[in-house]
Amino acid sequence: MTMKVGPKGQVVIPKRIRDRLGLRPGDRVRVEQEGSGVRLSRAVTVDELVGSLPPSDVTPLDALMEERRRDRAREDSRS
Repeated sequence: MTMKVGPKGQVVIPKRIRDRLGLRPGDRVRVEQEGSGVRLSRAVTVDELVGSLPPSDVTPLDALMEERRRDRAREDSRS
């Protein structure tokens, strides 16, 4: 398909492609230069990522404290 770039640099994504990708008005897309072309892809939102990681019993604070303990141990071993 060939599309025309408007005066503001806008390009319309054809409906059948929007439908296949599940793009709706207001959705965000990622734009990347790829060689002499442009690649558009559906942007992943934070809401879509929620729940994508396995549950963990370690809180972010516990992980940070453990990392700091390891850093201190590494520094002590250099002395």
